[in-house]
Amino acid sequence: MKKPDDPLKSVISHAKSYGFIFPSSQIYEGISALYDYGPYGVILKNHLKTYWWEAMVGLRRNIVGLDASILMHPATWKASGHVDAFSDPLIDNKENGYRYRADILIEDFCEKLQQKIDRELEKARKRSGEGFDKDHFLITHPKIIGYQEQKKQILRRMVCSLEKEDLADVKDLIDELGITDPQTGSRNWTDVRQFNLMFQTRIGSLAEESSTLYMRPETAQGIFVNFPQVQKSARMKIPFGIAQIGKAFRNEIIARQFIFRMREFEQMEMQFFIPPGDEMQWYEYWKEVRMKWHLALGLGFENYRFHDHDKLAHYADAAADIEFRFPFGFKELEGIHSRTDFDLKNHQLCSGKKMQYFDSDKNESYVPYVIETSVGLDRLFLGVFSSCLCQETLEDGSARWVLKLPSCLAPVKAAILPLVKKDGLPEMAEKIFDEFKWKYALAYEEKESIGKRYRRQDAIGTPFCFTLDHASLEDQAVTARHRDSMRQERIPIARLSSFLEAETNMAKILKKSI
Repeated sequence: MKKPDDPLKSVISHAKSYGFIFPSSQIYEGISALYDYGPYGVILKNHLKTYWWEAMVGLRRNIVGLDASILMHPATWKASGHVDAFSDPLIDNKENGYRYRADILIEDFCEKLQQKIDRELEKARKRSGEGFDKDHFLITHPKIIGYQEQKKQILRRMVCSLEKEDLADVKDLIDELGITDPQTGSRNWTDVRQFNLMFQTRIGSLAEESSTLYMRPETAQGIFVNFPQVQKSARMKIPFGIAQIGKAFRNEIIARQFIFRMREFEQMEMQFFIPPGDEMQWYEYWKEVRMKWHLALGLGFENYRFHDHDKLAHYADAAADIEFRFPFGFKELEGIHSRTDFDLKNHQLCSGKKMQYFDSDKNESYVPYVIETSVGLDRLFLGVFSSCLCQETLEDGSARWVLKLPSCLAPVKAAILPLVKKDGLPEMAEKIFDEFKWKYALAYEEKESIGKRYRRQDAIGTPFCFTLDHASLEDQAVTARHRDSMRQERIPIARLSSFLEAETNMAKILKKSI
């Protein structure tokens, strides 16, 4: 098994060719950083939503759900700080007009230093074998100490400059590090300036009477403004959480790397309300819980890591990312933030409505603190899809593309395949299909050779193929082919339902996730 030479290019091509993701409005040449999910993509995306929702809401007594509107009163975004502070540092290349986030350019430079550290570690591990002491090596090896210190000083200076809004020093830092345009190698940069990320729209039938609204840049504020109603109507007692899945919109400076950074995207967020003073305890708790949820997918422990924020958002007193090894390196997959009481307190101040909670155990009222977990659904899709896609060379020298998705996430759970289109096999296969379609997502194919049909099902991630041959008419059994190993076994038709239930039920990974 091997990963392709250009992983991201192969991922994009496979996703388009096999009906997972298409460029939006492609007949009109598309539009940058907007994508549509195709027939198999939308099913995989919905399975990922289900996995998150069941682990977050379905299996927990103290978390409830919400679906807030995309358009909200504009005062919401003033109170949240987005109108004044929701911006990114923008820098342009004078020669070609390409735009970049200045902080991302600097962070990518630091990531290259981290990659140098990782290479030194790997070389030392190979030399030392099982007795390798990673922690000791990190604090004694001169090169690694130098890389770590350089990285630390760069990030500290960037954070300090951004906090002081000293954009001139951010530009100076880019120049001093010799950071070049990732696409052209040019160093001909403009000055750095702030760029607000919110999309504006209008509400009202007449232009002169309309009001300015914003497309929500995050789903969290819909949770915060509904906190009192949810708490009272659901009779929730702190600590408790409110979860939501929904679209958000950001006018990103640079939106590349396929669906990793888009202008219209989907978030899965949970805001967990706690008493003031308990925030660090719950912050560490949710870091552990969320990492366990990701690892239950079975994509490999080595593909995840925590990254503590050097630069904190205006609402946070602690923040960390769960980063995933995407085809282009480790990048943020999920954020865990201690948001303090910033949001509820500001909404209380701006609206004049109480956002307090009466704690009967303490016999006092207070504005709760909040721990947030926020995972990008599209990024999760990309992480799962890219890490499960691989190319294998078979014994006969041919190759196959296979999408080794966890069975419970696969868009199609099994394909029903009559070996030939005669002798009653199609009729028997259709009968099986009709019997099980009520409970399982199935495919039915009778065209082309059985080998080509196997390859297509491998490519879309179908975990099992059930082939009916002439013996099936006699023994009432099918040949079950396993996607990953290509192993084949004979299974009675009467056992197919229990077989699929055991192999594809999402409970298998949910039990590992919490």
